[in-house]
Amino acid sequence: MIEYLSRNLHHTDLHLNQYGMEQCLTEHHHGPAVRDHYLIHYILEGSGRFVVGNQTYHLRKGEGFLICPGVVTYYEADKNDPWAYGWVGFHGLQAEFYLTQAGLDAEHPTFRYDRDDELANYLTMMTNTTSLNTARDMQLTGLLYLILSLLVDNTQNETQIDNKENRKEVYIRKVIDFIEMNYSSKFTIAQIAHFVGLDRSYLCSIFKEYIHISIQEYLIHYRMNKACELMRNRQLSIGDISRSVGYDDPLLFSKMFKKIKGSSPKSYRNLIGTLFE
Repeated sequence: MIEYLSRNLHHTDLHLNQYGMEQCLTEHHHGPAVRDHYLIHYILEGSGRFVVGNQTYHLRKGEGFLICPGVVTYYEADKNDPWAYGWVGFHGLQAEFYLTQAGLDAEHPTFRYDRDDELANYLTMMTNTTSLNTARDMQLTGLLYLILSLLVDNTQNETQIDNKENRKEVYIRKVIDFIEMNYSSKFTIAQIAHFVGLDRSYLCSIFKEYIHISIQEYLIHYRMNKACELMRNRQLSIGDISRSVGYDDPLLFSKMFKKIKGSSPKSYRNLIGTLFE
């Protein structure tokens, strides 16, 4: 069974546009072909092969594969033990980020999830969703998030980080990811620590050990660099830029900008204006 969602919402963080489940016939195949969205297949029974580029993956129950937009792929059910699978197709501004967190991309398109039946259950719940349109869309999007969260959690559990130094690098990457996603909003170092899952003091200590500046200093530098990028857009006022990088007070923004960049926002904008004229 195949379900398609008609709305084209590429501007949303995550949008489901098709899903389904199928018991394939012997040697049932698709492709070679490309998609304009991400598509995950998860094998419920049987086996088959997935081909992308020069790589052929022989997959079975409990495994799955990712098709990335614009990538030519081919997949075929096994002749003797054809697979049954469920799938979800989606796109959105955060789709690539979530997949990366799950360890999936064009270079690493396969995964194994065999610790429980949750992934299969969520796919089944999708096909059984029969609510009215608005509620149905919300339920389906929620299930898509749950599916991706399982894959992310599964990958993190399978990645054995035995070396303490490597573990610290993972924490620092999480801090940087948080800042990159939220720099335009107000937040505290305590909120970052909660996101990472560490004590605030310990997180600040290991961050400075590796990056050689504090988290607060890194955040300020990141915001000021983003502000410099926005300066090129003449339609934005200094106040617009200030708010866009997390400062409601333009005077405080100007003070921090001058401290980091050595000149006021207005002087900096005038300077880059002469450089690019």
